[in-house]
Amino acid sequence: MDNTVGSLTQIQRSIIIGSLFGDGYLRIVPGRSDALLEINHSYSQKEYVDWKFKMLESLCRSAPKMRKGNGRRVAYRFSTRQSRELTEIYKTFYKNRIKQIPSNITLDPVMLAVWFMDDGSMCRESDVYLNTQQFSNEDQVRCKNMLEHIGIECAINKDKTYLRLRLKKSSLPKLRTLIEKHVIPSMSYKLSYSPVETEVARPRVVA
Repeated sequence: MDNTVGSLTQIQRSIIIGSLFGDGYLRIVPGRSDALLEINHSYSQKEYVDWKFKMLESLCRSAPKMRKGNGRRVAYRFSTRQSRELTEIYKTFYKNRIKQIPSNITLDPVMLAVWFMDDGSMCRESDVYLNTQQFSNEDQVRCKNMLEHIGIECAINKDKTYLRLRLKKSSLPKLRTLIEKHVIPSMSYKLSYSPVETEVARPRVVA
């Protein structure tokens, strides 16, 4: 039986690429010629996984399933069928089976929203990060350049041993404008910062 699916829609392509910037990964099963996508999150993010599955359902054979991981972690995951278009994306994002960031992608709002839902986090009330620690220094620079190309200024900061991207407070309103309508309800807490308040200086009180 042929296990290969046909063309991707634009939104499916954007969700897949956004996932590759985050927690998703592509692989080619030994003995097969085309790649498949695997989506794997904590069970606490079930609503998010179900949303991804709904958007990619035409590429899949079976629904998401729970799986116990190491320790107490419970994963919730699904995989797509093989696709020639996924293979082309695989060739763009992988070198020697290691995921890397290509330099020829322009982020669209859906890609950015999925990346943010996968890896975005907020610290100290309004410091917003993209947890890109899995990528090399060169890939961090590519990510930074892609964000700045669409008007999101950021800096590469060290998180203990590894690097990650910190979005500049002045760019948070632009981020919200670009992605807010694509962020699903269970992930809206990641947009709970108050960028306007953090950028406006408090008035001085004169005695």
